[in-house]
Amino acid sequence: MRFPRPPDWLIYSSVVLVLVLGSLSRRENAHAPPAPPPPDALEGALLGPVTPFDPAVTVTTPDLPFQPAAGTAFSIAGEGRWLTARHVVEGCRRPALVVGGGRAVAADVRLSPRADIALLITAGGPPALPVTTTAPLRVGQRAFHAGFPQGRPGEVTSRLLGRETLKVRGRGARDEPVLAWAEVGRTLGLEGTLAGLSGAPTLDRRGRVVALTIAEAPRRGRIYTTAPDTLGPAIRGEQPANEPLFGEPVTIDNYGRVADDMRRDLRIAQVVCLSA
Repeated sequence: MRFPRPPDWLIYSSVVLVLVLGSLSRRENAHAPPAPPPPDALEGALLGPVTPFDPAVTVTTPDLPFQPAAGTAFSIAGEGRWLTARHVVEGCRRPALVVGGGRAVAADVRLSPRADIALLITAGGPPALPVTTTAPLRVGQRAFHAGFPQGRPGEVTSRLLGRETLKVRGRGARDEPVLAWAEVGRTLGLEGTLAGLSGAPTLDRRGRVVALTIAEAPRRGRIYTTAPDTLGPAIRGEQPANEPLFGEPVTIDNYGRVADDMRRDLRIAQVVCLSA
């Protein structure tokens, strides 16, 4: 019994299909690793660069004599280099860092000309917090702000909203690119204003400083920090190249304890003005 010969088009099609499947199985990416997992459910696109179309918020500073104030600073080098907000120490003749036991250490000041950042210099200091201005930031990512709101130990957690432009009018007038964060939580017992948190480090989940806290908008539930564009130039040459990361991830469950450890080790300290 003889079977009918298949038509030529079916034979040719079968040969072509075998060749195509064979070539696909030998592609260079046939054994490529799987795609990375999606980011945190609340995190979105990468934060884009500064543009002229960023939203703006205007702050008016009075042209009045300096009033003694308190803020927060954090160590960026064990040789005695600290960062705080410029407005915390601007105009202060004798700024100092509180080191406990009723003692304070005098600090010299270098003000950033284009940002709300000040470098404090002391004779020696504690280990530094790692600072990064190159790590990618994502809209919605979580941060932790640890310092001395209302002159007492306290911390806040937030989510990144995006870029804005801080338009300062009056004393120290300037337009400064900043990051806007939505406050989403506080440690127990912290209520009301966050005055005194200015200068605090803004930490990511790996314990790295990604920004410096400079202002709040209580009615909007916003926290404003420096942007990498201004923080990078302010610390260039001041921090060792390879500062170790903090020993554990920072989470919503432990950020109060982590902040307490940093204050206890004086890596985060209160700034006061001893004389205006």
